[in-house]
Amino acid sequence: MNKVVLMGRLTRNPDVRYSQGERTTCVARYTLAVNRRFRRDGEPDADFINCVAFGRQGEFAEKYLKQGTKIVISGRIQTGSYTNREGVRVYTTDIVVEEQDFAESKASAASYSGGYPQQSSQPVQPQAPARPDPAGADAGQVMDNDFMAIPDGIEEELPFI
Repeated sequence: MNKVVLMGRLTRNPDVRYSQGERTTCVARYTLAVNRRFRRDGEPDADFINCVAFGRQGEFAEKYLKQGTKIVISGRIQTGSYTNREGVRVYTTDIVVEEQDFAESKASAASYSGGYPQQSSQPVQPQAPARPDPAGADAGQVMDNDFMAIPDGIEEELPFI
């Protein structure tokens, strides 16, 4: 089985091209910086993985992905080789993207600045959550176990039950 799942940030905007011919296909290439869990002294903190997305996945990358976007991809490893202009054989390894999804909210992405959260101009005052007595908890209040109390009769209002 050839299956890869990666989460990381785009190192640059996707390079998007369209194939020639009767049926044009979108081809988007980007590099994903994937953090390593464990580091040894002197080694980089991340691996830089080349990814290629075809068709609708490529169009999605063109429209929504940009440098710094944190995404999760799944796909397969594909190796290949070619001879460059100097006559040297070059070997390649790419991830062919089958699925890609955002791995953070839009607000989190907006505050991302190369690995460090941006400072807000307004100081944030931490507040402890209310911890009422579970027996008398109203809807929306946090109980001792950090779960909200659900009011009676809510099942009739939910469309998915």
